[in-house]
Amino acid sequence: MGIAKKTYTYVDYLWDDKKAASLKNDEVALFLYRSNILGADLRITNYGGGNTSCKTIEKDPLTNENVEVMWVKGSGGDIGTLTRSGIAGLYIERLRNLKTIYKGIEYEDEMVSLFNHCLYDLNSKAPSIDTPLHGLLPFKHIDHLHPDAVIAIAAAKDGEKITKEIWGDTIGWIPWQRPGFDLGIKLEECFKQNPNIRGIILESHGLFTWGNTSYECYLNSLEVIEMASAYIENKIIQNGKVFGGQKIKSLPPSKRKEQAAILAPILRKLCSSENRMVGHFTDDDRVLTYINSNDLRKLAPLGTSCPDHFLRTKIKPLVLDLKPGENLSSSNEVTSLIEPLFKQYRTDYKAYYDSCKHPDSPAMRDANPVVIIYPGVGMFTFAKNKQTARVASEFYVNAINVMRGSEAISEYTALTRQEAFNIEYWLLEEAKLKRMPPEKPLSRKIALITGATGGIGKAIADKLLAAGANVVITDIQNEALQQIANSYNKDEVITAVCDVTNPKSIEDAYKEASLNFGGVDIIIHSAGLAVSKPIEETTESDWNLLQNVLVKGQFLLVQKGVEIMKTQAFGGNIINIASKNGLVAGPNNVGYGTAKAAQQHMTRLLAAELGRDKIRVNTINPDGVIVGSKIWEGKWAEGRAKAYGIKVEELPAHYAKRNLLNEIILPEDIANAVFAFLAVLDKSTGNTINVDGGMPNAFVR
Repeated sequence: MGIAKKTYTYVDYLWDDKKAASLKNDEVALFLYRSNILGADLRITNYGGGNTSCKTIEKDPLTNENVEVMWVKGSGGDIGTLTRSGIAGLYIERLRNLKTIYKGIEYEDEMVSLFNHCLYDLNSKAPSIDTPLHGLLPFKHIDHLHPDAVIAIAAAKDGEKITKEIWGDTIGWIPWQRPGFDLGIKLEECFKQNPNIRGIILESHGLFTWGNTSYECYLNSLEVIEMASAYIENKIIQNGKVFGGQKIKSLPPSKRKEQAAILAPILRKLCSSENRMVGHFTDDDRVLTYINSNDLRKLAPLGTSCPDHFLRTKIKPLVLDLKPGENLSSSNEVTSLIEPLFKQYRTDYKAYYDSCKHPDSPAMRDANPVVIIYPGVGMFTFAKNKQTARVASEFYVNAINVMRGSEAISEYTALTRQEAFNIEYWLLEEAKLKRMPPEKPLSRKIALITGATGGIGKAIADKLLAAGANVVITDIQNEALQQIANSYNKDEVITAVCDVTNPKSIEDAYKEASLNFGGVDIIIHSAGLAVSKPIEETTESDWNLLQNVLVKGQFLLVQKGVEIMKTQAFGGNIINIASKNGLVAGPNNVGYGTAKAAQQHMTRLLAAELGRDKIRVNTINPDGVIVGSKIWEGKWAEGRAKAYGIKVEELPAHYAKRNLLNEIILPEDIANAVFAFLAVLDKSTGNTINVDGGMPNAFVR
């Protein structure tokens, strides 16, 4: 089985003896631990790629007899995050007995439903198509992985010969075949014919390795991958270059980000001709080496090899005919340059579908590219959400690594178009897609919120996240942003410092939105402050501060955001958080009340101007939001208490008693009003919602 090593050059050894010892009496827990640390190294397998298993002896609940049970990653899972709820437990004897009723490869898909009749654990995740590949092999612990280095050999023109050169007779080889019961039988036969092998490579697909213990299996996997990696790197050193050498030079990092941020909303528009998409950008060194190379135009059209890769990246990427330093200042000119490329991509995809489809194939899906390459700058990916776009990017990086290795040792070969189609439009994959939960009301939308680290802004951010939006949380205080950043999923939320009085700061915040998500659909101006003083005590500095943050900030924020929205051509939503004080005249409030009134009228003016672009602009007027509000932490509370002749601690009760409903207004109430404008009142613009419990003197009519 090889020598147990604990130092590796090309993979990460992550086994913790202390952690493993704590799990030694639970084989399933050890198998899950092994799965998680294998999935933590993206060179070994990417998100959702591969599967792992173990076999144990359990008591049959009906007979009380000992039976062999296989625990295996269920359908749609990810080994890096696998838990007990994500695995299936099956009777091994029943699974193997399915061979007696198997009618042949043309009936392959019928076998999947029969896996459910083999379940030992009735709380199992749905068994995946790879279940028999584990069940028909005799080993207690099995890893099926998609390591870049091994797939590079599996996808090389003479991969079987190279396998023999590296591992001799210790690794088996199975020609390309779509996963399923028949492939499980092929694995079983391969081992029976070669009982001394330590693993099997599946052509253009991946690796099977095994062991009698979880640790032995883990080491076997690492060692096989390490040997493949070392072989490839030695070949690259001998060759002296990869991908035919460099053709063009990358822009400096800051310039790459600048170009990408400008281009992202344009690409998002073009990628969203059928369904709105969310984007991801990377200028990883591995990506740049590939996209700047002499061989890019040769390799990119070939597509990927491993089924897991092209299921997420589509059959091939789109390569832009833009120079790295191209002037992108005019979105219309850039669109006219690259839109024909998108049209041709869609035409090619339809031709691929039409030439490969079967009588029972699902209808053609979105024909737009997922992966878009900008030589000298980086790689964009677009999908239904950020996680899917990021994972597509990671999978294409894996594909790059595979091409790098295959080209170094021989010649890269991709799956035939027909085989690729058979995977992409597999009826079982279609059934999996149909089982996906319905999308949330704000999915595929990107929101930027100012003043979002506490109080009303944070409540809005949390509400939009729960509704499926991607959110850019901004605030003027970087420390406050850092404190909350780790409490959010990075595929859903990013943070950005944004001083709404500074055009450059606003531009930088939108740049982050474009780089991380592809653009912006929703703008919420929640940043604010309050000064409550009599006219005699209100200074020019007070006045300017209120006007700058509340009014000028709103103007600058919308001005830059509308530029992106018009580029995308999806329409958009702008919601300004103003105040009841913009409608009601009260004492000691001239600066704040005037600024809030200006915010409200600016909303109406913008609604009138932007309606033709389907950009809706609305106002929400809170009142008395004391709980969680930063405004009430300072002198504003003292000023309002003084104005009403009460103590600061009496303010919550005072504000609740004075509204018609006698209700305390919470930040979540304001967030609900924002959601209403975004997801319910979709034909409303230039309007105002008061969230104040009912204040007659603030009625808008």
